[in-house]
Amino acid sequence: MTMTASTLKERSLLGLRELSADEIGSILDRAAYWESQTEKVIPVLKNHFVSNMFFENSTRTRFSFEMAEKRLGAQVLNFAAAVSSVEKGESIYDTVRTLESMGIDAGVIRLKPVGLLADLATKVSIPLVNAGDGNNEHPTQALLDLYTMKKHFGELKGLTVSIIGDIKHSRVARSNLWALQKFGAKVKLCAPTSMQAPELGAFASYVSMEEALSSDVIMMLRVQLERHAEGILKSAEQYRLEYGLTEDRVAKLDPHVIIMHPAPVNRNVEIDDAIVEHPQSRIFKQMQNGVPIRMAVIERAVK
Repeated sequence: MTMTASTLKERSLLGLRELSADEIGSILDRAAYWESQTEKVIPVLKNHFVSNMFFENSTRTRFSFEMAEKRLGAQVLNFAAAVSSVEKGESIYDTVRTLESMGIDAGVIRLKPVGLLADLATKVSIPLVNAGDGNNEHPTQALLDLYTMKKHFGELKGLTVSIIGDIKHSRVARSNLWALQKFGAKVKLCAPTSMQAPELGAFASYVSMEEALSSDVIMMLRVQLERHAEGILKSAEQYRLEYGLTEDRVAKLDPHVIIMHPAPVNRNVEIDDAIVEHPQSRIFKQMQNGVPIRMAVIERAVK
């Protein structure tokens, strides 16, 4: 099946900034359909091949995509850069083109360089799904976050969502910010000065930790300790005291507030160990919701 440029664009999922609320809503609705199915495998994609191409480490996201693809009956090719010819100097473009020429119907791709994915999408004739590109976007994570909020509160309009942590390096923060605002939710950002992304200040206000905690949704971000080797983060313990979701802070939250985190969690850094499975936490529910969301996204790409 040869796709026109417009069809490719409609089937690909490169980010949420350019997607309309209607388009995002249709993905959320389709995810609800897939979640309601009791059969583990519904082979609507049994004659299709999907490749998961991860040029950056991931366990949780890759397994979630693989589970979604296999539940739809797709044939799955997993590709990890650490054990591939990319390590020998083969470019990301060449790898994607190689898999395309072998006959895959869609590619799920995670990579570090910002801007490369959008460029790649113009050079290949298969739909691409962004599984995280640099600190740009992580659309399926934000979709599952929206889905989790919508299931809990009924609608997104009027919600106040605080995103707390390493905003500067966070693709999750960006995708959530773009998507939530399309639905009439208010977003607050909270981060130490060294972890702020000043360009996002035009879209949402940076607030104190105290103000951030007076929201309907508290979304904690993983502190990317590996990015702060240069001493931006003075110590994990100091970060916890100033910006961590501690047991003391959670005790003061309103009962209706839900706690979220894209995972993996640095326990006792951005969130206390006891809070990960607190009654108000939706962290494992988010992971669960990731599978029907990714089923909807893969189906949209391939079918």
